[in-house]
Formats: sequence, structure tokens, C-alpha cells
Amino acid sequence: MTARILDGKHIALQIRKEIATEVAALMEQRGIQPCLAAILVGDDPASQVYVRNKEIACEKAGIQSRLFRMPSSTTTSELLALLAQLNSDPKIHGILVQLPLPKQIQEREVLDAVLPAKDVDAFAPENVGLISQGRPRYLPCTPHGVLQLLGRCEIETVGKEVVVVGRSDIVGKPLVSMFLQKSGPLGPTNANSTVTCCHSQSADLAKITRRADILVVAIGKPNFITAEMVKPGAVVIDVGINRLDGKIVGDVDFESVSKIAGAITPVPGGIGPLTIAMLLKNTLTAASNS
Repeated sequence: MTARILDGKHIALQIRKEIATEVAALMEQRGIQPCLAAILVGDDPASQVYVRNKEIACEKAGIQSRLFRMPSSTTTSELLALLAQLNSDPKIHGILVQLPLPKQIQEREVLDAVLPAKDVDAFAPENVGLISQGRPRYLPCTPHGVLQLLGRCEIETVGKEVVVVGRSDIVGKPLVSMFLQKSGPLGPTNANSTVTCCHSQSADLAKITRRADILVVAIGKPNFITAEMVKPGAVVIDVGINRLDGKIVGDVDFESVSKIAGAITPVPGGIGPLTIAMLLKNTLTAASNS
């Protein structure tokens, strides 16, 4: 068996074209250009690349982007002061705080300070609560990208056994909640799953992952999931991005797992491009609701 490759880059391009059309319509009908403010603290190389990619994506979609650079010595209070200014600026519709932040900054305090209406990452407690109740203001970017990929590749989740490996606030936990809902971003067949969440304390991880019709992995450990841990024919979604021996690899051992899975996402070119596309979508939604 050779797995079908799920091309996230191609699907993200489709979505970004749709967003560009909606942005143009919003500007024509209401004179509103969506604006995303990104805050980059310090000089982390990976963060700089991510922010630059988001700037380019915004430009292509007709979304204005504003980058606020702060030194690595920035304090929590200084960052909170900037957020207060951005929260009160009506021309800024979305705010992105690039993670990770320097160790001296209280990350949770900072993320909680973003106005929920401008929290296009969907990290704020209010937005997380709305997601869990099935009435989201915004969907978190990476989990939303996962569901868009599955839906647009005509992979139904309704009634499927889904295993999510990883319980982060950014990917694992919100994705579990979204799979459980009665309807997803693309309708009822894009949700309604039976979901198990695994983590570092799960007993006999391989036994659990081998049950999965759809296996999603987001733990930040290169090539952690091997063929022996995957059910033949399963759909495998690799959210991990790791650097190993100068190469970018996922959390899934692509070479071995692709021989047994029914479908699999590559790294790079899988979920990553969709994360950015969903950020643009949330910024457009924020502007439309302003």
C-alpha cells in the first residue's frame, strides 16, 4: 500500500484565493481593509521566518499587515502596554503575538490581554469557551486547517475513531473539541467523531494509536510515530515541524508510515500552509464583524 499524499499547500492556495475575493468585496462594499498586527519579541530565527511568511500571505490576499518588533529584553508590562494600544485601535482587526516569547515574559498574561474580538489565534479564554460550546467566534488556526484539509480532500470524520496525540492548548485540546462537535467548519461530516486524546502519561500508546481511523500527531518529537503504531489504511495527519540533521521533518516517520497508511500529510507542505490560510480567514472575519 502506498498512501495518498494530502497536499496542504494546494488546498491552502485555494482557500487564500477565496479569501482574496472576499477581502476585495469587503473593501468595495464597506470600504474596510482587514488589518493584522503581528508582535515579534526578540530575534528567534524561526519566528522571524513565520512572521515574514504571514506578511507575504497577507499582502497576496489584500490584507494589511503591521509588524511590531520588540527587543528580547522586553518586559511583560511593556508588551501589555503595546497590546492596550492595539486593542483600542479601530483600524486593527486582528492581533497576533508570535510565540515563543522570551522567558521573562508571562505568556499567559499576555495572551489573555488580547481583546477577544481581535484574538485571531483563538487563544483567549472566552474564545476557547465558545469553541467548546460549538459556537466559535474564531477557530484556532492549525486545528481549523486540519479539518479544512480533511473536508476538502473528501475525508469524512463522522462516526470515525479519531486519536489525537498531544494535548497542547494550541493544537491538541481544541482539535479534540472540534472533532466532538455536531457540526464542523464544513458541516456535520466534518465533525461527529469518537475522539481519544493521548499524551506523555498515556499507557500503551501504540495500542491506542492503532485503533485510529484518523490519527493526528502534534507533539514536537521528530519521527516519533512509526508504522507499527498505525492501523493499515488510516489517515495520518502530521502537525509536527522539527529540524533534524539540517532537514525539516514531522512527528511521523513518513517513510515507513506512508507504506501502511491510506493517506498522509507531508512535512513540509501539509498542515503548515493551512495554518497561515486560517489566520487570514480569521482576520477577514474580525474585519467583517467590526
